[in-house]
Amino acid sequence: MTNDLPKRTELLNALNQAGRELSTHTVMFHSAIAEQIGLSATDHKALDILMKTGPITAGELAELTGLTTGAITGVIDRLEKTGFVRRERVPSDRRRVIIQLLQDRAEREIAPLFDSLSRAMTELYSRYSDKELAVILDCMTRSSMALQQETAKLRLKTAARDNP
Repeated sequence: MTNDLPKRTELLNALNQAGRELSTHTVMFHSAIAEQIGLSATDHKALDILMKTGPITAGELAELTGLTTGAITGVIDRLEKTGFVRRERVPSDRRRVIIQLLQDRAEREIAPLFDSLSRAMTELYSRYSDKELAVILDCMTRSSMALQQETAKLRLKTAARDNP
């Protein structure tokens, strides 16, 4: 049993290192995508959220990104200026604004940038059994949840520091 411990420790260390490398390459990939469409990485990922959620309020987008409402206003301004979204007033409450994705532009300009990666990932996933894919999916889902929780903790820490 003691022989298993170093192997597990080594495996856990290797997983942590691989996770860091994957994170770095993911951020750099999305930065490159953002550059292609004239956005910052943050703007691009806010746009990605809108592509998943559909129309939402600025406050909801701020909540989903963890950004302040002031920062989200800047993000929306830039997305609107580049023609990816438009603001629409809510008829029943003119103070509320819904952020509407301009789907045609997003599909025309962004989707093709992911074609090569999509093919590469499909090829990669084909190497695994359904059971292995289920484990990978579980790990990715749980990793995403952990990242969301840790991001929220960091944002709370920042807010507490900035507003003593």
